[in-house]
Amino acid sequence: MADVTAPVEVTVRFFAAARAAAGAESDLLTVLPGTTVADVVSELCCRSDELALVLQRCSYLCDGIAVRDKALEMRSGQTLDVLPPFAGG
Repeated sequence: MADVTAPVEVTVRFFAAARAAAGAESDLLTVLPGTTVADVVSELCCRSDELALVLQRCSYLCDGIAVRDKALEMRSGQTLDVLPPFAGG
């Protein structure tokens, strides 16, 4: 049985405009158990106004799968990709 009190470590990878706004390629976040994708995004929005603006337009992948419901709970070791809208084809 998983320890529900242990912190959850999630890798967040930023791409394109999100990378520029975050000032980093990736970040390792330590969050509480039960933290959702929406909670992670909210925490990231607090870092800067520029990043908050970009995150409003982004889509997200959790371990390579599109996040359709931001209420998805994050588990330790997962990767959340932050993908701004891309132009072109």
